[in-house]
Amino acid sequence: MSRVVVFVLGTLWALQLRAQGPRDKTEIGNILDSWHKAAASAEFDAFFNLMTSDAVFIGTDASENWQLEEFKAYAKPHFDKGRAWNFKAVERKIYVNDKGDYAWFDELLDTQMKLCRGSGVLRKESGKWKIAHYVLSLVIPNEYVSEVILMKQERDNRIIEDLIKP
Repeated sequence: MSRVVVFVLGTLWALQLRAQGPRDKTEIGNILDSWHKAAASAEFDAFFNLMTSDAVFIGTDASENWQLEEFKAYAKPHFDKGRAWNFKAVERKIYVNDKGDYAWFDELLDTQMKLCRGSGVLRKESGKWKIAHYVLSLVIPNEYVSEVILMKQERDNRIIEDLIKP
C-alpha cells in the first residue's frame, strides 16, 4: 500500500513540475515584455524593479558592461526625458532549468537601431522572476561583416591594446 502512495505522490509531483515549465515561460515572456514597455514609457522604477539587485547589463558598445547601479546612472537621464528606448520582441526563445529557479532566453528585437538581439538570464527570487543579466547585440548580416570590421577595426585595436596592457 505504501509503495502505491509513494508512486502516486511521486507521479503527481513530477506532473506538477512538468506543468510549471510552460507557466514559467509565459510569465518570463510577460516580464520581458513589461521590462521593454517600461523603458519605452520611461517608467524608471518599474524597469529596474524587474532586475535583480546584482544585475548586469551589457550594451552594444565595448565600454557598456554595467553593474546595476552603473546602468541606473547611465539610464536615468534617458528616462528623465520621458522615453528611454523602445524595443519590441519579434521572436523569443525561453529555457528554464530543471529546478525552475533559473531561465535564459534570446530574443530578436525591433528597435530604433533596427534589428538587435537580446539575450540574458533570469533568476527566481522569492517566487518572482527577475532579470539578472542582459546582453544587447547589433544584428549584422554576414554579407556586411567585412565592411563593419573595416569601420571599427582601428577603435577595436585601441580597446584591445588598453585591455591587455600589464
